[in-house]
Amino acid sequence: MPIQTKSKLINKEKLIDGIYKFSVEAPEIAKTAKPGQFLEIRVSDSIEPFLRRPISIYNINNQIVEFIFQVKGKGTEILSQKQVSEEIDILGPLGNGTFKIKEYKKAFIIGGGIGTYPLYELAKQLRGKTKVSTYIGFRSKDLITLESEFAEVCDELILTTDDGSYGKKGFSIDYLKEDCKKEKPDIIFACGPLPMLKAIQQFANDEKIQCQMSLEEKMGCGIGACLGCAVKIITETEPKYGHVCKDGPVFWAKDVEI
Repeated sequence: MPIQTKSKLINKEKLIDGIYKFSVEAPEIAKTAKPGQFLEIRVSDSIEPFLRRPISIYNINNQIVEFIFQVKGKGTEILSQKQVSEEIDILGPLGNGTFKIKEYKKAFIIGGGIGTYPLYELAKQLRGKTKVSTYIGFRSKDLITLESEFAEVCDELILTTDDGSYGKKGFSIDYLKEDCKKEKPDIIFACGPLPMLKAIQQFANDEKIQCQMSLEEKMGCGIGACLGCAVKIITETEPKYGHVCKDGPVFWAKDVEI
């Protein structure tokens, strides 16, 4: 069950312009959180902005929970101005759909842009159980984050940039497809922009590879009450809809229409 807590901000780091990593003391959340879950964060004690902001869990370290976010609007701008020792109102962990941790022989992880962040805790927990190859892509060199962190927890890291300014040139999915020709993984885990997820979903379904995807939607409440994050569930009968916040955010690629 999610809990609401006032968590002290113990470390704040600006990774690149507009992207911040926060570390908070949240022992009750850390105790139960699973890879793929997220937090709903109240950014201000004032009336505006009213809704919490959903932010994925990046890392769990004993009693510390870390999350990374990009400043995109008024809410995240206010959050970015929090200072160390301040308390942050957090609801979590949220999400019933989580990444499935098993002793797979081989797993591929693929992420794009800020969609790479929810994949770190997954890779960390797979370490020692599974051979993990991770493919992360960014538009250009100046947008790259967490290269060394992922390299430390993965057996192989393939980093790409759209413009070729760093790492391999092109899209990460192209290199994943090439490596699949050599050895198919038991599962693919993915998180990132919608076009990338659609391409991964199509590829995994065509190749009959198990695939789990973490979806992103605007989530006002985080518990399925506001109905703002509906996603179509594939069934053999009549159409059915689930909710990214409650039924996800992680879904099997064969089960959802995106």
